[in-house]
Amino acid sequence: MISPMARPLRYGLIGAGMMGQEHIRNIALLDGAQVVAIHDPDPGMSAAAQALAPGARQAATVEALLDMAEIDALVIASPNHLHLDQLERIAALRPLPVLVEKPVFTEAAQEGRIAALAEYPALLWVAMEYRYMPPIAEFLARADAATGGVRMLTIREHRFPFLDKVGGWNRFNRFTGGTMVEKCCHFFDLMRLALGAEPVRVMASAGQAVNHLDEAVNGAAPDIWDHGYVLVDFDGGARAMLELCMFAEGSRYQEELSAVGPTGKIEAFVPGPGRFWPDRLGPAPIPRVVVSPRAPRGPVEIEVPVDPDLLEAGDHNGATFYQHRLFAKAVTNGTAAEVGLAEGAAAVRIGLAAQRSAREGRAIDL
Repeated sequence: MISPMARPLRYGLIGAGMMGQEHIRNIALLDGAQVVAIHDPDPGMSAAAQALAPGARQAATVEALLDMAEIDALVIASPNHLHLDQLERIAALRPLPVLVEKPVFTEAAQEGRIAALAEYPALLWVAMEYRYMPPIAEFLARADAATGGVRMLTIREHRFPFLDKVGGWNRFNRFTGGTMVEKCCHFFDLMRLALGAEPVRVMASAGQAVNHLDEAVNGAAPDIWDHGYVLVDFDGGARAMLELCMFAEGSRYQEELSAVGPTGKIEAFVPGPGRFWPDRLGPAPIPRVVVSPRAPRGPVEIEVPVDPDLLEAGDHNGATFYQHRLFAKAVTNGTAAEVGLAEGAAAVRIGLAAQRSAREGRAIDL
């Protein structure tokens, strides 16, 4: 836990939907932290968030929330297409420390606006939760030693379809940035982190095969993709691949990562949210990491269990809590973000390139 403060670290929340409520539950687990203000235009989401933070004040607008003097830091968990505009308004009115959900932007044309935020005068942390899932953190910590330097990285996510969200915003590319941005920027962030390199070429094949085909949202048919492959070449010669399938919720593990280098291989196996695991199958799977050296041969399995209280607080294997603990420490100590605007933007660029590659049927040079 973070060191207790003279008074609680007080958060304002912008966006109180599914992810916003997960943030509230995890902030509540921190020592010396509380949500004191909430803004969400949807009455149902506001009420649900209020039930989790009964002492919080409601704000009708972002501006009204920023007028609340008691707020020390902000969390943005609104729909994707609102993140950049809200960051700009905060920067102009009251640049408090911010934890902003991914993605930080959704269109290539917004790059200039992202560049203008580079001088944001306070802490700006982009919420790349997957870095902080305990099995993935273990995988990342061991990868170089286990492989002798990663040359090939594969990330597979086989999971459930996009969940229902207010107004169906997550069914459309124009609100999300597309699946390769909305869902997969996490994985492109992990690629850059694991390889310690920058992408130079992106090749993708993706589309909509099964999910949301019979849906209509305000008379419009969803165009969000539900599966795809992405190959990314990195400077220095390493290669990475993403395999995404969003109609595979019957899988034992939701994420499987594999890194291989000259001396060995390491894998991580991460189950999906426990609330989706069928009770008839007994306890949900325990996350694990497997290290397989070339010599001496023989895999070593390491279980990486997650605190049940953290599993109960959200759908990200405890990652949201660990991220918040680091964010709160950075706010308290005045230190830099582990995942800054540059890192968040880099992951989006790869996602946008993957969207474009799949649409145009060609490789995209970065």
